[in-house]
Amino acid sequence: MDYVIEMQHITKIFPGIIANDDITLQLKKGEIHALLGENGAGKSTLMSVLFGLYEPDGGKILVRGQETVIANPNDANRLGIGMVHQHFKLVDVFTTLENIVLGVETTHLGVLKMDEARKKVMKLSEQYGLAIDPDAKICDISVGMQQRVEILKMLYRDNDILIFDEPTAVLTPQEIEELMQIMKGLAAEGKSILFISHKLNEIKEVADRCSVLRKGKYIGTVDVADTTIEEMSEMMVGRKVMLQVEKGEMTPGDVVLDVQHLSVQVGEGHKKKVNDVSFQVRKGEITCIAGIDNNGQTELVLALAGIMPSTGTIKLNGEDISHQSIRYRNTHGVSHIPEDRHKHGLVLDFTLEQNLVLQSFFEPEYSNHGFLKFDKIREHAEKLIEQYDIRSGNGPTNIARAMSGGNQQKAILAREIDRKHDLLIAVQPTRGLDVGAIEFIHKQLVKERDSGKAVLLVSLELDEVMDVSDRILVLCEGEIVANVYPKDVTVQELGLYMSGSKREANV
Repeated sequence: MDYVIEMQHITKIFPGIIANDDITLQLKKGEIHALLGENGAGKSTLMSVLFGLYEPDGGKILVRGQETVIANPNDANRLGIGMVHQHFKLVDVFTTLENIVLGVETTHLGVLKMDEARKKVMKLSEQYGLAIDPDAKICDISVGMQQRVEILKMLYRDNDILIFDEPTAVLTPQEIEELMQIMKGLAAEGKSILFISHKLNEIKEVADRCSVLRKGKYIGTVDVADTTIEEMSEMMVGRKVMLQVEKGEMTPGDVVLDVQHLSVQVGEGHKKKVNDVSFQVRKGEITCIAGIDNNGQTELVLALAGIMPSTGTIKLNGEDISHQSIRYRNTHGVSHIPEDRHKHGLVLDFTLEQNLVLQSFFEPEYSNHGFLKFDKIREHAEKLIEQYDIRSGNGPTNIARAMSGGNQQKAILAREIDRKHDLLIAVQPTRGLDVGAIEFIHKQLVKERDSGKAVLLVSLELDEVMDVSDRILVLCEGEIVANVYPKDVTVQELGLYMSGSKREANV
């Protein structure tokens, strides 16, 4: 069998952790090969070795049968290997066209020649169904569009071995469907695709074969058509996983959060991002805000948390907190798992133990007359690490930046649930996580509800919306267009509400 890529016995070691432990991976020409594993299993590390971002500590790489050293991404590009990273590598203030040609520009006597490039980009965009506006700036286009730019970047460089690292983590259901079609089209053209994911239904839909990694080790490769989702999840986690959320009937109690006529304006003269929104969340209830990304969810949550100014009233347990500070809200019952774990959830260059007391270091338990009680902070961190299975090479002293995305998310979850609170605002709490971590987080949310807490969940994942929530509020263009119960609505109906094609009369 001729393989376009063979990674043989690859080992990669970081301080305190073997990220890849003797892994062999083979990619056939024209196949979509999925790489499946939990967060921190070593998937992205392995692909970064193939793309020349890391140097392996052992093993060898064969490209089209030839043993090769890939010292950097330029070497990878010369060999026809391209990569779309989980966090896009785009320059915000450049246009889509400028981003696509960046690094391989055509110049004449030091002057940029963009006409040929524009023709080639537009031809590729038509050929592969990747419609873009070549003159739009990256900062003005949706995440789905940015991903198209990343794919065109690879095609522009004539790459025929394409690596997609968690490509659907930030897309809407419609954009995910489009991407799946694009990937199938690329494979039909003879391109070979490596697709990192932990969304089993996506792997089932597009992949031919799937290799599974667990805790840095290679578990096996299977034909996707002959393997069930349950079997793949068991290979990935090492045990049976509950794919359905188990929860009893809800018994809502008193109103904890009461929001009346809330509006958020961003910038002068712009349309309101949140427009006259009113709703309540009660004890013992998971209320979910569903909607397509960028329809006001972010601004609504930032207003509730006190990060963004708003008009209208926000009451917590009957007390008006509309004009209270972020810290006041935190110490009076609001816990918040933010949408962007890097920007609002963690201080990346702090240790894990420091991040776990970010909102409580000033409490008498952890400080005395302005001096921190380091032993108490360490004790607290060790308790949460064990309770929430937060994995890192150096335990409490590990720098947050060096942890995998899933473990960073678990750290935020642990900190927010452990604090005294009546309301838990969880924004996309499972974004980019694997089935084992998702199962764990869903259980925690249900446990919160069952212990009498009010939970406000914001999610773009329709499966999560339907499975976890007790009541669904659909937000479209900053307004609530539906207030429904999961048992009374289909996913298709939700999609119509989310896209603005349908609206309930009584909301």
